[in-house]
Amino acid sequence: MKDFRFGPAEFYLIGFEGTRPDPATFAALDALLESGVVRLLDFVLLSRADTGAVAVRELDTEGLELSHFAPIAAGIAGEEDIQALASEIPLGESAAIVVLELAFARTLAQNLAAAGGHVLRSERVPAPIVNAMMDMLEQEGE
Repeated sequence: MKDFRFGPAEFYLIGFEGTRPDPATFAALDALLESGVVRLLDFVLLSRADTGAVAVRELDTEGLELSHFAPIAAGIAGEEDIQALASEIPLGESAAIVVLELAFARTLAQNLAAAGGHVLRSERVPAPIVNAMMDMLEQEGE
């Protein structure tokens, strides 16, 4: 059986006010990384000036309690990715590009490959839509 070193990855653009995230901003992500469900492939901190100019900044983890924020594939978010995502940051604000490997999906893909199968397509439905659909289904069932 072929071992997969990595599973699928997802890019997230996480916005926050000001130039430095509040320590609570990434607490949930830190807990998720600690659980092993995902692995951090890359982390890029950006700020967008009022003029629209984008600056890539180093993350100073002091005081942020980001114990697991050590990217294992820094640079996977390339310049094209950074520029495309940076255009979505409101003027005068900052954001982080967080690239996560879905560890559970690596296991699924590896097991499927061992059985002679493979994922042909994967599609994400945003959480607010799933929750709204579930609320509708539960109301219909009452």
